[in-house]
Amino acid sequence: MEAGNQSRLIEFTLLGFSKDPELQPLVFGLFLSMYLVTVLGNLLIILVSVSDSHLHTPMYFFLSNLSLVDICFTTTIVPKILMDIQRQNQAISYLGCMIQVYLTMLFPILDTLLLTTMAYGRFVAICHPLHYTVIMNPQLCGLLVLLTWVVGLLTSLLHMSLMVDLNFCDDLEVAHFFCELTQILRLACSDTFLNSSLIYFMTGLLGVFPLLGILFSYWRIAACIQRMSSSSGKKKAFSTCGSHLSVVSLFFGTGVGVYFTSALAQSPQKVSVASVMYTVVTPMLNPFIYSLRNKDVKGALRKIFSQATSCP
Repeated sequence: MEAGNQSRLIEFTLLGFSKDPELQPLVFGLFLSMYLVTVLGNLLIILVSVSDSHLHTPMYFFLSNLSLVDICFTTTIVPKILMDIQRQNQAISYLGCMIQVYLTMLFPILDTLLLTTMAYGRFVAICHPLHYTVIMNPQLCGLLVLLTWVVGLLTSLLHMSLMVDLNFCDDLEVAHFFCELTQILRLACSDTFLNSSLIYFMTGLLGVFPLLGILFSYWRIAACIQRMSSSSGKKKAFSTCGSHLSVVSLFFGTGVGVYFTSALAQSPQKVSVASVMYTVVTPMLNPFIYSLRNKDVKGALRKIFSQATSCP
């Protein structure tokens, strides 16, 4: 039998969390509650953005796409964790693991590019307000989102194309709670130089450069705000950018934290705890950040809830 066919018959075992049976109900309840809050919170953001005509703007179009990506990202990971705890079995098939590797690469790329696109939108809105509706027209917004998906899908597919012919050793225990690309590569007996090189290259291209683009946009925004004579205009500009800056800080901050924890920590549990912040907590907090810091979203939510309570 060919090595490629053999690899498709193997199973991986996920070792991310403690196997202590006393902790399993606590872990199950914690992840279930976070997952429900994440899905409901992001669905509310999408519902508000679609239902309220005042929010039919480029910013909320990108925000609703970001919420959809966060739901998909969390759904890729958490239901598998809950199922494993319920059945007391942490095995995952080769195909299931490869699908999870693909999706857990795709959705963070989409998050990164959408946050970069939103930063550009904020730059246009504050620095070129008179031309905002012309520049950020529906065609451009749709094209930017489409381009984001194309880049994410093709990049993830490129990583996967280098993994299909890898041979794996006998020790197939993944020191994580999901099939993460670098952890799976550590289990390969084949040469993974090309895989690792591609990871470093794409991290720089789709991680560092978007972050630099966001920082450049806000540097220009800060310069525009300083030139404003009206204090109310400055306050409005800062409040407009506050939610997005908070989400960017949370996303990139937890991502960098996971990277350094993975590089320095020897304990799989420490790496897993750090990854929870990136994969579960951040998508859960995004809706709260945008709703609590944005009066338009709060007003739309109040309108939806008042209509729901007034229905007989």
